[in-house]
Amino acid sequence: MMKKFSQIDIGAEFYAEVVISASDLDAYLTFSRIKNIVYENAKPSEQEKKMVSGRAILSRIEGEFTRLEEMYGNLLIFYGIDGDPNWNNRQTRFLKPVYTGDILKVKYKISEKRELDDQFGLLGVDFEAVNQDNKAVVISNRNLYRIKKDPPMHQEPT
Repeated sequence: MMKKFSQIDIGAEFYAEVVISASDLDAYLTFSRIKNIVYENAKPSEQEKKMVSGRAILSRIEGEFTRLEEMYGNLLIFYGIDGDPNWNNRQTRFLKPVYTGDILKVKYKISEKRELDDQFGLLGVDFEAVNQDNKAVVISNRNLYRIKKDPPMHQEPT
């Protein structure tokens, strides 16, 4: 069930599973207009997996966050990415390659929560994803979201 800003606590954890298909990756590469020899090589066969762009991985993980039943219905606006002062001001590290069809298990942890004004608050969300072999593939800290304190009426996600 959707949680309002006042109901979200620092340290709260939420979970999702993410799979990026070859067609998902192709759509992302077309939209983003990325030009990189890695993606221009000969087309792999149906059985071969393609390496997924880091930004595509983060976009999909961020998208799944907005679809969590605890978050969906809130007015969430991606506010920015700050370096983590406890991590030498780094924000994201890709630890292993991700390929199309990999199953990523993502943990979202609320690492920061503060008031912005009467209408909005700010959430800092850390992402950690492991693949189907339980190997860490990405860590991303201090993804910031501006969230309306009193969410609009909403419909169920599709």
